[in-house]
Amino acid sequence: MMELLIPLDSRSKKPLYEQIYSHICAEIRSGALKAGDRLPSTRVLAEHLKVSRSTTQMAYDQLLAEGYMEARPCRGYFVSHLEELVETGSSGTLEMETTSEPDAGWRVDFSPRGIDLDSFPYHVWRKLSRNTLVDDNKEMFHSGNHQGEPGLREAIRSYLHSARGVNCSPEQIIVGAGSEYLLMLLSQILEGKHVIAMENPTYKQAYRVFQSLGYEVCPVEMDANGMEPELLAKSGANAAYVMPSHQFPTGIVMPVGRRQELLKWAVETPDRYIIEDDYDSEFRYRGKPIPALQGMDRSGRVIYLGTFSKCIAPAIRVSYLVLPMQLLARYRSQTSFYASTVSRIDQNILYQFLSGGYFERHLNRMRAIYKTKHDLLMEQIEPLRERFEIRGEYAGIHILLTSQKGESEEELIQKAAEAGVKVYGLSSYFIHPEHDHRPATVVLGYASLSEAQIMEGVRLLMECWGA
Repeated sequence: MMELLIPLDSRSKKPLYEQIYSHICAEIRSGALKAGDRLPSTRVLAEHLKVSRSTTQMAYDQLLAEGYMEARPCRGYFVSHLEELVETGSSGTLEMETTSEPDAGWRVDFSPRGIDLDSFPYHVWRKLSRNTLVDDNKEMFHSGNHQGEPGLREAIRSYLHSARGVNCSPEQIIVGAGSEYLLMLLSQILEGKHVIAMENPTYKQAYRVFQSLGYEVCPVEMDANGMEPELLAKSGANAAYVMPSHQFPTGIVMPVGRRQELLKWAVETPDRYIIEDDYDSEFRYRGKPIPALQGMDRSGRVIYLGTFSKCIAPAIRVSYLVLPMQLLARYRSQTSFYASTVSRIDQNILYQFLSGGYFERHLNRMRAIYKTKHDLLMEQIEPLRERFEIRGEYAGIHILLTSQKGESEEELIQKAAEAGVKVYGLSSYFIHPEHDHRPATVVLGYASLSEAQIMEGVRLLMECWGA
C-alpha cells in the first residue's frame, strides 16, 4: 500500500474532498498511479492529511462512482484497470415519457416525469421578462442568430465547462426548442445511412424520434456499467445514443473505463459518433456531479445534448446541442439556413437567468429540495428492502424497486393502482418489451410530490404489497 502525497490548499474555494479527488484522478490518468495499485484506507489517508475521515470518504466515493478505483471486500481500495485506455485519438436532452405525465386522478402518482414547480422562481422570471421588454426593445423582435443568441451560447458554454467538464466554444453550440427538434436537426447533419445503437431499456421518446426519421435502431443490452462494448461492436451501429452520467431509467453511472471503451469504439472507423444525452446530471446527492463523457473526447466523436427542462421547467423548451468541429462544418454548409426555433425573448430571459447567478442559486436550492425528498423516500421504503432490491439512489429524481419474491410487474402495478397509487413498470422502457427478462421492477419518481404525499404513497404501497 502506497502513501499518497496530496497537496491541500485550505485557502482554496475548492472543498478539500474535491482537491483529494482531483489529485488522485490526475495521478491515475497520467499513469503515476497504475492499475492494481493499492490505495490507503480512508482512515489512514485522513490521518496522513490531517482531515476528517468523512472528507476522504467523499473523495473515494466519487472515484468509485466514476470507476477510477474499485473496492475489494476485506482487501481495500485499488486503482481500476484503465492504463491501456487512458487516451483515444489524437491531440444531454431528456424530457420524460409523455405517457408518464403526473395525473391528478391518483391519490399518489410516482411519476418519473414530474419536477417540483412549487419551487420555481416565478418572481425572478417575471423581473427578467420585464427587463427584456423594457423601453419597447424592438431589437428582440428581429430575427436572431440561427444557432441561438451569442450571449446565451457563451453562458451555456461557461456553465457546461465549469459544471460538466464539457470542452467547447460558443460556436459549437446550437440552441433549439427541445430535444426532439435537435435530434431531427442532427439527422440532417449526420450524412449517410446510420444505424443507431441505444441502451436497452432507454428513453423511449428518443427511440421514437430516431425511428420516425427512418433510422435503423439497434437495442444493446447493458451490464452493471452500462452499454456492453462487445455487443455494441457486433451490432453494426455507427452511432451510439447513451446517458453515461445517469442512465434513464436504470440509474446506472457509467464508470470511466467503460467510457474509454466507448470512445475507443468510436474512433475505430471514420464517421462513428456517440450521442451523449446529459438530461439530469445536476441532481446528485453524494459527491459532486459526474463529469460529462464529452470532456474525455480527444477525437471529436461525442455529440453532447443537454436541456433546461429538468433543472428549470419543462415549458422553457430550451435544449442545446454541442457539435464536434467536423460536424459543425457540415451544419454550416448544409442546414444553417434553418432559423432558431427559440424566440429571442425567451433566449434573452434565459441568458439573464444564467449570467445573473439566478440559475446557480436555483440549482443549489433544487438539489437541497430533491435531496430532502430523496432521503425521506429512502427512509420510508426501508421496510421494503426485505422484498425489493432498491437501485438508482443518490442521483436523479427516481428510484427502482426490483422484486425479490417472484411477483410479476403487472401484479405490482395492478395492486398499487387498486390502492390509488400509480407506479411505472421498467418493461415499458424497453425498445422491445418482450426482450425484458429482468425480475419485476417498478420506477418511483418523487420530484413532483410533497413530503406528505411521499409518506402517504409509501404507506399505501406497503399495505397493498403486503409489506
